[in-house]
Amino acid sequence: MHLGHKTVVDQLVWYQRELGVKVYIPIADLEAYHARGMDLEEAHDLAVREYILNYAALGLDLDPERCEVYLQSERKTVQRMALLLAGRLTWNAIKNTYGFSGDTSMGHAFAPIVQAADILHPQELEGPHRVLVPVGVDQDPHLRLTRDVAEKEGLVKPASTYHRFMTGLTGGKMSSSKPKTAIFLTDPPEEVERKVWSAKTGGGATLEEHREKGGNPDECVVYELMVYHLADRLGEGELRKLREKCREGEVACGECKELVARELKALLRELQEARERAREELPDLLSQHEDAPPAPEDW
Repeated sequence: MHLGHKTVVDQLVWYQRELGVKVYIPIADLEAYHARGMDLEEAHDLAVREYILNYAALGLDLDPERCEVYLQSERKTVQRMALLLAGRLTWNAIKNTYGFSGDTSMGHAFAPIVQAADILHPQELEGPHRVLVPVGVDQDPHLRLTRDVAEKEGLVKPASTYHRFMTGLTGGKMSSSKPKTAIFLTDPPEEVERKVWSAKTGGGATLEEHREKGGNPDECVVYELMVYHLADRLGEGELRKLREKCREGEVACGECKELVARELKALLRELQEARERAREELPDLLSQHEDAPPAPEDW
């Protein structure tokens, strides 16, 4: 998980704490198996070690009364719903939505239907009610497909929010497959510092030019890191001051990088400590969830 993933978990934590909603976390092991060629046991291990552990460390309450964690491959009600939804969809609908070709395996083609069943699963358990799904815009096809079939099953169309992708450290999208673009939640302090100092900024080409013409915080990855992950630590007032000072050329990029590197290292150290605490509690928490993934012995 990198800082871009953290923004989604922060959103879930806010919904759970401030709105008192129940959160559902489906582990898409069937999708990983069919679409990525990942062994089911490998998917289970990755889900616990890299995702659920970080969810808990970031503050998500995994108590079964407030959060439901389950495996697609084990949750029979989800599988039943997927089979029912399959009867509402044609091959052309799936092909046109996802661009599948004629040599796409049926397992790969069926994976989106299982995801639609995941989205509707809370209503299957508790009856028709409003459900909100926070996703990136690249996941919108799943929501559109699900909304198309929900009412046919007598359920409420799910709603969705779309968070911005975090800008990668080198520009473009922050991506797990491109380590130079991302700060990972398990990066050691020296790696965090190195990445922050190599990050793209909105400053001038030279310090003299920056002092004379000012910078553009709207195109600065370092400032975006502050807004997304350090606002609570720095305070909104301080962020506004830094933004204005950047535009006026009163603060240099190096000063902002030094600040962000220091605060991010502190944040990730705290997260590491929270992960260790969660590691001790997680087996007991997961054991209370029906169909939850087995807790690996060698986290």
